[in-house]
Amino acid sequence: MKPRASTFSPADPVRIELQPSGESLEVERGTFLQDVLFAHGVEFPCGGRGRCRGCRVKVLEGLLAETPEQQAILTAQELSTGWRLACRSMAGGPLTLEIAQWQTPILADYSSFAFTPSEGLGVVVDLGTTTLVAQLLDLRTSHVLAVRTGLNPQMGYGSDVMSRIHFAVIEGGQRKLEQLIRRRIGAMVADLQLSPRSGGERIRHVVVVGNTVMHHLFCGIDLEPLAHSPFEPVRDGLEVFEARDLGWETVEGATVRFLPCLGGFVGSDILAGVLATGMHESDSPVGLIDLGTNGEIVLGNRERMLCASTAAGPAFEGGRISMGMRAATGAITEVDVQDGRIFCRVLGKVEPRGICGSGLVDAAAAGLELGVIQPSGRLAGGCREWMLSPPVSLQQRDIRELQLAKAAIAAGVRILLDRWGVQRGDVARLYLAGAFGNYINRASARCIRLIDFPEEQVEPAGNTALLGAKLALFSCQTGNGDFARIRDAIRHISLAADPRFQDIYAEEMAFPDVR
Repeated sequence: MKPRASTFSPADPVRIELQPSGESLEVERGTFLQDVLFAHGVEFPCGGRGRCRGCRVKVLEGLLAETPEQQAILTAQELSTGWRLACRSMAGGPLTLEIAQWQTPILADYSSFAFTPSEGLGVVVDLGTTTLVAQLLDLRTSHVLAVRTGLNPQMGYGSDVMSRIHFAVIEGGQRKLEQLIRRRIGAMVADLQLSPRSGGERIRHVVVVGNTVMHHLFCGIDLEPLAHSPFEPVRDGLEVFEARDLGWETVEGATVRFLPCLGGFVGSDILAGVLATGMHESDSPVGLIDLGTNGEIVLGNRERMLCASTAAGPAFEGGRISMGMRAATGAITEVDVQDGRIFCRVLGKVEPRGICGSGLVDAAAAGLELGVIQPSGRLAGGCREWMLSPPVSLQQRDIRELQLAKAAIAAGVRILLDRWGVQRGDVARLYLAGAFGNYINRASARCIRLIDFPEEQVEPAGNTALLGAKLALFSCQTGNGDFARIRDAIRHISLAADPRFQDIYAEEMAFPDVR
């Protein structure tokens, strides 16, 4: 619960100064900081429930009370030096806050592909749990005319899909989440329509892809079936809208399609990934993995395909890691061992302020090589902390979170391989989709047994969701295109229903002995 509001007059505004950006906000006295700071770089990984440290801000001037929840999560030293949880605080008077401003690189796509020309403009949208990417295309040439990127505004209610489901179902917030994402994507599409390179032509078609939860939250489908076992949606097919019905007045004549999901938590972003990689046309078995909060896996060829999702948790995106963050300015993205010492690369070439998923995987591999981390996952010598690059360190619980995440992915891969009847060596190519898959060090991933395939078989595939959405944008104008045939050919496997999953999951928790 948030702290109770005081009896401040709502007409009595206060000013909040943000450092180091120098921005200034004027808000009503008594405004919760969570409601205004997300747009300025403060994240709320647990959805503002006071369960993590991800929304810390430092009070430079003014006063923010120490609530019991803050005292339970922040150390006495942190509290005494002005650190507070933004989600537990409200503006009772003028404030100057130090917040961590950063820029996040978001993966777009500029691939060439075969297409059938048509008239007008089209837009494709990759609706991610964390980030949004929209591209404007000339339907005559397939050229990208303009790009818009941003953060998913729903992140203020949790960094992972289960937090969003909790807010939507338990706290009755589904309508709010729907409105947030429709408005944000509508604004991005409108901005693309007004871009100079549009030439005044109108947008005729919009294709959106995303995971199952994003599909439901955009399309207005009840999330309640995804809140409990067996986690199967009651409606996950192609959804078609007229832009005017979404309130998108600038492009009101456009048709908007949200591509269908594949089953369970495997969404249309993975369907688009299958299209992009062409695995549905391959003679040999091919794999596709999207490493995220819900790790999605597809294995197959032109004859048959299997897919599954596994709850890896947010560790790959920096969630639940004591100093975790997204791959943004100040994040340790790489850790290397040279002459028995570790060297860290920090995004933006600034002082480190946290570690992202790729850095976490590298750090674990480096720790195993140096003997700092044991195969069990425990830090050597009974230590509870390993300093990487001050002030960033890894805690024992951080390594455990990584073990949980990598075991979930590895167990899912093993079960699909077994169900399909092939060994790892039989897989001609394993594609890693998305930003994390694009930046992860394949040697480190194999070292910790996250991706236990020879490096030459593994290929970062970029933003396959966006590329696949483009292919669908052209094909769906003359029908449902290849994606309908692909969806019918893919069988969804529920890992939770497999009696071996828990045993395999436990086996995959351990790291290999690399010394």
